[in-house]
Amino acid sequence: MKMLAQFLPQLGSMMLFEVDPGRPAGHRIIVQSSEHRLRMSSLALTSAADDLDAARSVLRLEAAGLRALAAGLDQQFARAVELLAAAKGRVVVSGMGKSGHIARKVAATLSSTGTPALFVHPGEASHGDLGMIVAGDAVLALSNSGETAELADLVQHVRRFGLPLIAVTGRAGSSLARAADVALVLPGTPEACPMGLAPTTSTTMQLGLGDALAVALLKRRGFTVSDFRRIHPGGRLGARLLRVREVMHTGAALPLATPDLPMDQALLLMTEKTFGCLGVIEPPCRLVGIITDGDLRRAMGPDLLSSKVASVMTRAPRTIGPDALAAEALHEMNEGPRPITTLFVVDAAAEVLGLVHVHDLLRAGVA
Repeated sequence: MKMLAQFLPQLGSMMLFEVDPGRPAGHRIIVQSSEHRLRMSSLALTSAADDLDAARSVLRLEAAGLRALAAGLDQQFARAVELLAAAKGRVVVSGMGKSGHIARKVAATLSSTGTPALFVHPGEASHGDLGMIVAGDAVLALSNSGETAELADLVQHVRRFGLPLIAVTGRAGSSLARAADVALVLPGTPEACPMGLAPTTSTTMQLGLGDALAVALLKRRGFTVSDFRRIHPGGRLGARLLRVREVMHTGAALPLATPDLPMDQALLLMTEKTFGCLGVIEPPCRLVGIITDGDLRRAMGPDLLSSKVASVMTRAPRTIGPDALAAEALHEMNEGPRPITTLFVVDAAAEVLGLVHVHDLLRAGVA
């Protein structure tokens, strides 16, 4: 094999070898000297440090913007919440460009926390989507400059029909701020972009202000975990908000026996019900004990089958209420030195209402 070494000044001590001249031109192997590898490694370390410095600078600037925003909140924010809460219809959120992306998220957050909302694109609004904005609605418009041309038709429509208009802008004297019933003015914190051009700090503040409005409205409306569950039925979030009563077994499925039942019959009942346990009740249905597989192993002996349930059961078993979250049931099962797989569900008087098994929680996606 013929090898031709040639040194390229622009690559320093990197060497380029041509391999097999019969192959297509440009087929080469690059061999780096140790000096070149050391230099490239140093550059890589410097670049990583610069990247981290840039990232920390961005986060510091955006955090400073949020702190300034929080410090500057005043009665204008309270007025905005009043107007949005009083709306009989929906909150229409709009914005263009990066502000539009933030507006979409704000509308989604409002909707998911009890304030019906939708996003209307200002460009599409001028071509028929103004019909989505109707009497009873309130409008939240986002524009950092306050001079977004695409918002003009939307603002004119809102003013024509006398709908409440809240502006989120970076300029108090802008056209949007002057047209609004309430102007929420962002503090003049510099953008995190080194050129001061890309919306970074300003959009972070818009997003934070949108979340602040959503949570203030949530509290004003008395929005509860149950309300949240109703509109978040899917996924892990919905599973985490399940109540025990929604996953528990009830009625004839429950393995229940009285304290005087012979253990031979109790074992047959445990096998039939398949939960691996037996609840021990006194009339009318008050839970006084439990028998588990562990209790059976501890009581194993020649007299087990002739014994009564009362002599084998564990008194004061762990229980849970029907309105507890399913996630709380899982926590209770795993609590203590010996994790368990079942919990009887009881009311305040210890009356048995149902039973929840760890497999029920797994199927529901809680675990």
